[in-house]
Amino acid sequence: MPGFTLSARFAARFRSRIIASIAFLSALVFVMPLGGCSLPGGSQASSASSSSLKTVTFMLDWAPDTNHVGVYVAKHQGLYEAAGISVDVLATSQAGADQAVDAGSADFALSTLNNVAVADSKGAQNKMVLDVQQKPSAVWCALASNTSITRPRDLDGKIFASFGSSEDDAVIRRMIQTDGGTGTFDKVMVGTSTFETMTSGQADFGGFYDTWEGVESRLDGPALTCFWEHDYGVPGNGQQIGIITNQSLIDSDPDTVRAFVQATKQGYEWAYAHPDDAAQILVDEAADANIDINLAKASMKEIVDDQYWGDPDAMANGSFTLGSLDYEAGQEWLDFQNEAGAYEDADGNALTTAPQARDLANDTFLK
Repeated sequence: MPGFTLSARFAARFRSRIIASIAFLSALVFVMPLGGCSLPGGSQASSASSSSLKTVTFMLDWAPDTNHVGVYVAKHQGLYEAAGISVDVLATSQAGADQAVDAGSADFALSTLNNVAVADSKGAQNKMVLDVQQKPSAVWCALASNTSITRPRDLDGKIFASFGSSEDDAVIRRMIQTDGGTGTFDKVMVGTSTFETMTSGQADFGGFYDTWEGVESRLDGPALTCFWEHDYGVPGNGQQIGIITNQSLIDSDPDTVRAFVQATKQGYEWAYAHPDDAAQILVDEAADANIDINLAKASMKEIVDDQYWGDPDAMANGSFTLGSLDYEAGQEWLDFQNEAGAYEDADGNALTTAPQARDLANDTFLK
């Protein structure tokens, strides 16, 4: 099945590969509230915050985009204050948001169910408590000018711009094999940008998120040829993008976890119902990120039009709650990846039993 053509200039930030790619941000050794340094989009604690509010921290997984918009909306609309909390947005740490949450350096962060599985397999106790994205948005792309690649089996023998993730390898191998290829390819490590790695000729293809980089591509060019993993035999959804915390915080302060989750959910619900206004809030609240308002609005439009956060009608009639985990789709992905040997324990041994989605998430705070 041939791919479709996108156009774009990428700031390649494929989140589930953040741990490997973030090394170049060596200045961010210390976790601190953003306001004048490092990655843009964070915020200092407001000097006007009431002393009665409990301060919690939320760590970005990279620079702000529409996956974070519910947090910015909740801050802007006063939803956190109404819930009795004040939220500081932090730059991601050098080790990554997942490690920061496990270490207690951040109370909450944006991550994926797959990242939780990787970390918890090595001994972390992170939990996803709100799933923003209900279906996969990952795409695998080559430059359209590379006419030797028109379908996944053409990736056989080509060079992948890798962030060092064995989970990526399993996905690409399955896509190639489903399309009739052998599933063999070479890899080169990405420096700071997948797109630059490809345009410089070091790699033939890479991975992106269609709801941000894909939208950016369609606005700016150049053209890419892309493939969706679920069209080529990759089961489930491990890239459920959402909010994580640590089990220790759940155990010690469940009321604060509930307050943050409930207010954040309301932020995403408002953004889903008011996409253009939410895009403007994102641009304004994360002013130092210099987000293009056209990109933010187009991204929100795609999220709403394609129902990435869920069916609005189902939300309206109460049959679906925004932020709910799709445990079945998550488990299908985890089983697939474990069969491919993607998950390892702290000693580097492959797991014999797949991580369990219901052990990696807790969405009871949504209600």
